[in-house]
Amino acid sequence: MRNNEDHFKIMRKIVNKPEASQRQLAEELDFSLGKLNYCLNELKKRGVIKVNNFKKSRKKLSYLYSLTPSGFKMKRALTINFMKQKMKEYDELKLEIGNDKDYLNEQ
Repeated sequence: MRNNEDHFKIMRKIVNKPEASQRQLAEELDFSLGKLNYCLNELKKRGVIKVNNFKKSRKKLSYLYSLTPSGFKMKRALTINFMKQKMKEYDELKLEIGNDKDYLNEQ
């Protein structure tokens, strides 16, 4: 489950900042560079992302990350699951608040 969350966060960043370096992505996601590299390699192996060099850069090893069509499908599914989980948490918190109010009213 945790991997899916991490992969979801990475895919969202890649869509919004395809030119970001691994160091920038790791910093923005609060991942270690090693963890990010591991996750990127996993996503690449699964055919979810493509990694391309781009040469018109001041840095010799700059990459452009992009989602593949299957990556967009996976991101969509993860987004839906993420939203379902957040809606469930919202409903649980709403119920908890209602129970707290009932308890306070009894006191």
